[in-house]
Amino acid sequence: MNQPTDDSLTAPTEIRVAVVIERHARPSAWEEWRFSLAEVLIDEGQWGNQPRCLRDDGQRASFLYPGFPVRLHRDEGEGYYLNLSSGAPVWFVMWRIDDENASQAAPETVTLSYNEAGRLLDAQERVDNLPLPETVRAWLQAWTDANYRPEPKKRRRPASFVDPSRRGPRDDAPECA
Repeated sequence: MNQPTDDSLTAPTEIRVAVVIERHARPSAWEEWRFSLAEVLIDEGQWGNQPRCLRDDGQRASFLYPGFPVRLHRDEGEGYYLNLSSGAPVWFVMWRIDDENASQAAPETVTLSYNEAGRLLDAQERVDNLPLPETVRAWLQAWTDANYRPEPKKRRRPASFVDPSRRGPRDDAPECA
């Protein structure tokens, strides 16, 4: 991965990643298969461009899916800011179980935007997350610092300066019985 620069015009806005998904056979009496997100790795071309099985012992298997672009978009700045300010920034990976072969699952998209992950969850998609490595966190922080400014908080006027007809109920007012 290229190191970020302070100049947002020359800073990279995309990295490529590979996703590792683990499959567990018969994890319970009610499940045939269980899938979990195992790793998100920086992909500099070392894994080619085809998915492959890393290991399969009959009970547990790991599958590598290379070549996912993670792009930073100006209109997702708030989502990156929210991810970074959460205290534990993460990768968000949306994945699906294959409709024709329930023993297979594959990632569909990888994002760093908290808002985009929320939209995917609202659409009933499966989204899991894993912690960001420090190098990616620093890259995302530099990009966010250069390209996003949170909305300033609006000052709330004291109720004494608001027209009485527009005031809400007082919290300290006695209740009528």
